[in-house]
Amino acid sequence: MKIWKKIVLKEKNKDINIIANSLANYIKKDSPLIDIYSKYNVSNEDIKNIEKHIANRIAGLLLLYFSKDTKRINDIVNKYNLNNNQLVTPELEGYVEK
Repeated sequence: MKIWKKIVLKEKNKDINIIANSLANYIKKDSPLIDIYSKYNVSNEDIKNIEKHIANRIAGLLLLYFSKDTKRINDIVNKYNLNNNQLVTPELEGYVEK
């Protein structure tokens, strides 16, 4: 059984911190999460913990991607491929004129 250790972002990895938090906010924006938080009266502390968990996972994937560690990325894909056959529709936000 493989056990992955948590990685602590160092000063030189500040960009990953910014990118991960930005991507977590992007995922959350206009998502069903906001409705779920309201519907089930999720506390602010629990919301912070959920959002931190999401950002930490994104940061881990970014570190693997930037280090070109495709073996570990494939391990994650294989472990979490639940064969739910859900059709994925890529969604990207473009630049917005201000």
